Amino acid sequence: MANIKFKDRFSALGNLPRFFKLVWQTSPSITIANAILRIFKSATPVAILYVGKLIIDQVVYISQSKQSISADNLWKLIAIEFGLAILSDVLNRAITLMDSLLGDLFSNHTSVKIIEHAATLDLDQFENSAFYDKMERARQQTVGRTVLLSQALSQVQDLITMGFLAAGLLVFNPWLIIILLVAIIPAFLGETYFNDQSYSLSRRQTPERRELDYIRFLGASDETAKEVKIFNLSNFIVTRFRELSNKFYNANRVLIIRRSVWGSVFSMLGSLGYYLAYVYIIYKAVNGKITIGDLTFLAGSFRQLRTLLEGILNRFTGISQGAMYLSDFFDFFKIKSQIITSVKPRVFPHPIKQGFTFENVGYKYINSENWANRYLNFTLNVGEKLALVGENGAGKTTLVKLLARLYEPTEGRIMLDGHDLREYDINDLRMQIGIIFQDYLRYQMTIAQNIAAGNIIEQENRKLIKNAAEQSLANIFIQDFQKNYDQQLGRRFNEGVELSGGQWQKIALARAYMRDAQLMILDEPTAALDARAEYEVFQRFVELTKGRTSVLISHRFSTVRMADRILVLDKGELLEMGSHEELLQKNGKYAELFQLQAKGYH
Repeated sequence: MANIKFKDRFSALGNLPRFFKLVWQTSPSITIANAILRIFKSATPVAILYVGKLIIDQVVYISQSKQSISADNLWKLIAIEFGLAILSDVLNRAITLMDSLLGDLFSNHTSVKIIEHAATLDLDQFENSAFYDKMERARQQTVGRTVLLSQALSQVQDLITMGFLAAGLLVFNPWLIIILLVAIIPAFLGETYFNDQSYSLSRRQTPERRELDYIRFLGASDETAKEVKIFNLSNFIVTRFRELSNKFYNANRVLIIRRSVWGSVFSMLGSLGYYLAYVYIIYKAVNGKITIGDLTFLAGSFRQLRTLLEGILNRFTGISQGAMYLSDFFDFFKIKSQIITSVKPRVFPHPIKQGFTFENVGYKYINSENWANRYLNFTLNVGEKLALVGENGAGKTTLVKLLARLYEPTEGRIMLDGHDLREYDINDLRMQIGIIFQDYLRYQMTIAQNIAAGNIIEQENRKLIKNAAEQSLANIFIQDFQKNYDQQLGRRFNEGVELSGGQWQKIALARAYMRDAQLMILDEPTAALDARAEYEVFQRFVELTKGRTSVLISHRFSTVRMADRILVLDKGELLEMGSHEELLQKNGKYAELFQLQAKGYH
């Protein structure tokens, strides 16, 4: 990314109104309380300085007076300054508390918004690395963005305080303000430049940072430990981690060193300006032009103004940079789903009467030149059991994802009862499909929650959950656990148990039975079962789906032959279609694959 210009910074400030809207949505009451506290806090520094001036002048007056003078006013002033100091400390602590509470709430609120928005996006978008970079940068902004809120409110607070302090200096000598600006601006420009360099470097490193996080996960995870040990991958992982982490370190080290050197130079310029003004104020006091109290007030005001101005200028850099990072956050929400529900969706048929018809359907993945599926023309009839067969990469899983509208056809269309699938409400469609993929998730939750994931709105319906488990034959091993359906699964949490591959698959199968779906799809979910266990599962599946439309994908022909029709795919295209006997008689691709597998059992 090219270096950021000042106009880019000011342009990025346009993100702040949307940011403050998010903050307001997080907690209006805490936001208001924070702002009010900061307004009160902005007045305390000048009040303390002025009361301090009155105290010193009163002390000098009493000490120089030849008559006995009451010190009542002096003690009152000291009491007032003490009260102001206590108030300032209380306000600081209250502001810190408000910032902390608002920070936690904002992080939670924006994290929820990212999860909600991600749920609306398409599956093929998640399979795009550029999309992942955007999502990762957006996710990074959910933590620490309240620092931007604190910075913005502090900016307003400090500007008000500066107004009070500057008024006194302007009355005394306007040149002090000029000296202050000349001393501070170089440091501001330097900080701006190096913050820009840091932002650019951070964006360039996003893809490799994701790789670094992934390698860290590979090297220390219960999910990867088995293969890391058996393949002795530890040295490989450590070497790759060191390469990437050292690359980041070296890039950051150069930037940090340059920033430190130039920061020291600019800091010396600021100190020089401060002491020039300080010497001038002392000179005036020595010559009797101002009182000692005036000296302390002006010196304190100038010192605080310098600190405040440095903070404001540097904070502007932080605020504008934070606003630029916000662009990453808001850019994520600009990504929209390409699979759109019709404005006036057609009522989903109950029951389906004609079935699903593929009309010259083709699909191509993003950034791919090859077609995953093409020229698909067939009908999945109502109540039919259709098996998909083909070698790995033949397009079987892509086909069922098109059927469930997880993907939108690149060309052609899919019809349901004579109407384009896109005319129906997408949520209604998916509620009518019970589908389990080969790469199903193993949720680190209870057994009941794992099964209920298939129809989460029924998570409290224990009767339905138990019925789904019985249908998938998972109930056989669930009853062996003392806590039954409340047993925690996975090793990530206390008292969690790990299931075998076959047991996990029966849990996953139960999810498909959680829905009273008109279409059931099993995409090789029984790959970890032995031939006999798979046969039993599919035999049960056939019994339970009588009268319902179903699609199954399996590499075992003993299972496939249960289907009414078998569709053979080759390089994404429909090669053959018919019953088991019909395809054997054709002596084509299906017969070839069947005979190869049969030889494996001899």
